[in-house]
Amino acid sequence: MSCNNRLFVAYKPQFISSNHFLSKIKRRYRVKKAGFSGTLDPFAKGALIIAFGQYTKLFRFLKKSPKRYRAVLWLGAKSKTLDIESVESIEETKSFKKSEICKVLDSLKGIVSYEAPKYSAKKIDGNRAYELARNEIEFEAPKIESEIYDIKFINYSHPFLTFEIEIEEGGYIRSIAKIIAKKLGCNGTLSYLERLKEGGFFYSHETSLEVVRYLDMPQNRYLKDNFDIIQDKKVRVEDFEICTNGRYYLTIDRFLTIIEIEKSRVNYLCNRIEIC
Repeated sequence: MSCNNRLFVAYKPQFISSNHFLSKIKRRYRVKKAGFSGTLDPFAKGALIIAFGQYTKLFRFLKKSPKRYRAVLWLGAKSKTLDIESVESIEETKSFKKSEICKVLDSLKGIVSYEAPKYSAKKIDGNRAYELARNEIEFEAPKIESEIYDIKFINYSHPFLTFEIEIEEGGYIRSIAKIIAKKLGCNGTLSYLERLKEGGFFYSHETSLEVVRYLDMPQNRYLKDNFDIIQDKKVRVEDFEICTNGRYYLTIDRFLTIIEIEKSRVNYLCNRIEIC
């Protein structure tokens, strides 16, 4: 029996939604079950993690942080979406010294609190924020915190500022760009955004990846009959090589199992995922 499970990184081009791009991928590879992790805005491009078959169940278990982006901030431009898809106005701003810009960028390293963009996939009472915004329904943008591990100056050709940022999963670069512009004393919107990598995931010509290398958990081993695991039987914590609380993966023959040990119990999170 052939295995249809696959994990790889594709490169989403600009001005296409992540869902539309996935549809193109499915047609090209002639697969029915596929998914992606980490939505990229239509105007953004770059690395997009794709999975086929049973591997679509594994997105939440992959190590996808930190994420690295290259962005261009258009100083003086104002947009309700915080990107170039809906620029409302452009005003001239003064030029800035590189030292001024670097000081602002350096000030953002660490934990940053901010509002998520109203045009985002964030859920508000069960609805996507961008759906509410498009329908002109008033709502309060959710407050979030993100850790910025690194942010560095790349280039400045007024009014365009290019920077790279490494941020934890779930961060919004459009909002960070807005903060940078505000600290410089002007409006600003992203004119370019490219995701370079997510954790250890980066684009490499859609090369198939060995899934266990990207799981965000250690390996464990069952010390009794492996048939117990394959059959989803109730098993004891003390029958594992590692007994401490946490998530673990096990490989049995050509199958992958993910368990969670918690409060002296073993829970199956995923089982019988065929490793291809």
